Formats: sequence, structure tokens, C-alpha cells
Amino acid sequence: MVDKRGGNEGQALHPGKYARIERERRFLLAEPPAPSAVTVSRVINDRYMTGTRLRMRRTDFSDGRCELKLTQKVPISQRGAIQGLITNTYLSSAEYDVIASLPAALLSKTRFSVPPLGVDVFDGHLHGLVLAEAEFTADDEAQSFVPPAECVAEVTDDTRFTGGRLVKASRHELLGWLAEYGLHPEASEQHARHATPKSPRHPFR
Repeated sequence: MVDKRGGNEGQALHPGKYARIERERRFLLAEPPAPSAVTVSRVINDRYMTGTRLRMRRTDFSDGRCELKLTQKVPISQRGAIQGLITNTYLSSAEYDVIASLPAALLSKTRFSVPPLGVDVFDGHLHGLVLAEAEFTADDEAQSFVPPAECVAEVTDDTRFTGGRLVKASRHELLGWLAEYGLHPEASEQHARHATPKSPRHPFR
């Protein structure tokens, strides 16, 4: 069987003093949320450090705050919400600048808090991808979660829609992956440009 997450199939997780189990379910959306539904927004710039399991994140909040963080993710190969172990360290500006000098692949997005989801709207060559995440503290909570109707498809077990894979994806690959779930962002944009102006449709109304 293919090791989808880069870990050992069936391996046990051993959270420690610093690492915790990450439980998350992911969903594709057809479009961004309506502004009226958003409680908090922030711009996220990620640096996936070449040859490592490390990610540096700069988060700029709409109120002017900036958060700098170094994350290590140790994945596990199993289906469901448990993604593996995650460890976070908060950085000063000087620490961030030192680590940012290392080779890395870049990914940028805007995250909108639309309870119970965090909705990521991607930039650059990933434009058109709208990915929602729900995080959980317990297994039963994750299993019983019912996603909003606006979620087109669940991609929790599709590792192509993890940050570490998306940061390496080409535009052509992304469009092919989305097409498998019935999403065609470029066709939708072209249709919108030529359509008669009307009130836009948004999820989460």
C-alpha cells in the first residue's frame, strides 16, 4: 500500500511535552465565504524548509498584529482526522529572519474564520483553490462533525491538499485535482466575466 502521508502505516503516536496530536478534517469549497460571515481574517505566508519537515509561518492579522511561528509536522499514514504530531515554536523577528535565509518553497493565502471552519483562499498559481479546515481536540468530536452544506467534498484523506504537497504543485496539477471533484475555477471565472451582472452568490449566508 502506498504510504500517503510519508509515515509508517499503522504507526503509533506518542505525544510528549512539546508535541501534540493534530486532528483535522479538510473540505473543498467552490468559492470564498461572504464577508458578512467572516469573524477574523489574516494573511498567511508559509515557508516550507527544503529537505525538512519544518514550516515557518508569518501571519498578519487585519488589526495589525503579526505572529511568527516555526512548526514541525510528523505525519502518520492512516485514514481519518488524525494527521500526526505537531510542534509549534513562536519566534522573534530576529529569529525569523535568520531561519528565513534557508532554502524554502513559498505558499501564500488568506485565512477567514467562519465558525466552525477556517477557510483558506490561496494566491499565486494556487488561485481558485478554496480549502476549509476544522480542527478537533478529541477523536469522537472529529468523527461526529457534520460539515456545512457549502462544502463540496471532503479531502481529509487526499494528501494532495496538504500544504506540504500544494507548495510543490504546478498550476496544471492543481486544476486537474480540482476537476476530479467537479470544480473548474478558471471556467467559472470566464463565465462570470461574460455573464450579465447580478448579485453574487456566496456560501455561509
